[in-house]
Amino acid sequence: MSLTRFLAIAGFVLAGVAVLAVEWAARRPGSRVPSIGDVAALVMRYDVGGLPVGRLAILGFWFWLGWHFLAR
Repeated sequence: MSLTRFLAIAGFVLAGVAVLAVEWAARRPGSRVPSIGDVAALVMRYDVGGLPVGRLAILGFWFWLGWHFLAR
């Protein structure tokens, strides 16, 4: 395995661990940290002039995620 591939995989693993740590912190009783679901709900409500910009951003994110990880 090349060093570049190892660093890329390590970066994604580190990002996943960070997301899990933030979600764990958000689920503790009395926490002021918003959960991932709360942040997604806030983004989904964002509109600009009646255009659902937040929903389009979430759709674009899912498209990007599927394109990079699921398309072969």
